[in-house]
Amino acid sequence: MHITYLCPSPSFGMHQYTADMANRMAGRGHRVAVVTTARLPRDRYGEGVEIHTPVANRTTGFSREGLDRGAFRGLRDALLAAGGDVMHITSPHLWNPLLIHAARRAGRPVIQTLHDLDPHYGSPFAALIPLWNDLVIRAANHILVHAQCYRARLLARGASPGRVTELPLLHLFVGNAKLPAVEDLADAVAYEPWALFFGRLEPYKGIEHLLAAGAMLDRPRSAAPSIVVVGPGHIAPLWAGALPHQVTVREGLVADDEALALFRRCACLVLPYVDATQSALIAAAYYFRKPVIVTRSGALPEYVEHGRTGLVIEPQHPPSLARALERLLHADGLLKQMGQAGRAWYERQRAAEEAALLAMYERVASNHPQFT
Repeated sequence: MHITYLCPSPSFGMHQYTADMANRMAGRGHRVAVVTTARLPRDRYGEGVEIHTPVANRTTGFSREGLDRGAFRGLRDALLAAGGDVMHITSPHLWNPLLIHAARRAGRPVIQTLHDLDPHYGSPFAALIPLWNDLVIRAANHILVHAQCYRARLLARGASPGRVTELPLLHLFVGNAKLPAVEDLADAVAYEPWALFFGRLEPYKGIEHLLAAGAMLDRPRSAAPSIVVVGPGHIAPLWAGALPHQVTVREGLVADDEALALFRRCACLVLPYVDATQSALIAAAYYFRKPVIVTRSGALPEYVEHGRTGLVIEPQHPPSLARALERLLHADGLLKQMGQAGRAWYERQRAAEEAALLAMYERVASNHPQFT
């Protein structure tokens, strides 16, 4: 099978996601091409993946860049020239509805991953997201979502079951060259008494509630931090004044080796999101045999078996988050037990997800689902 992925966005996370699928399909012997921006992180992709970079996009197009007609035409022409039995658009971009129509006019079926059915809190383009989603849902042959609740929402709005696939979000956060060493690191984990927040420092992530929970922890000032916050962005807009002494913050994107060390050493991963869609970080934590603390937001609870692979708490409630941290941080036996259960969850889901992904491509390529 010939699969072409389109990732117009330069977003690091979108390329982690795209590369995970492209590398696995290429590893199965399929011809795989990726049409994307020249600003891609090339080391995410394996040697068996053809890379085409007809544009140099800096954004998702919901800005002045989206008005560049020359760049749009260049991307459209490269996508059509790449061909493929099926095309999978993996990231959001203003141009996607037009690109889908162009591909379909050329007789090529298109799958679109819909990452966010609702705009995140604080998104500068919140008003455009529902309209863009509607255009994509109407245009694509098939929609891929990463939670049962989102598939149910699409079916409730009239999409036929044959047009919507739901798969868990399971990709890891390292480049292709690092993957052979990851398993050894995941087998040599420690459970140091601190929780890890990992990812972009943005308003919808609920970081202010995490810091407030940290201030409630009963720790002497001489003790090591109980919460480690790491990610690109700035903490100042999210938290006024000095940080609680139980918290340390590392601003900036970290290299793979440091990220792997953080996941290997932490006691647990914490996602205190105010609103969320889903997160591949949960699967990464499970891979490293670490439990997670998540809020009851978006699809996050679908990824956590409460009390078995982690804890689910209410969003925007620092006391509940503080209690969850106190329960896990110094409970080595419970951490290991939950970590093993999380790794077992990951292994089951990963095997089923890869088979279902290939089945989706074969089904869409051979028999285009009818529109409702």
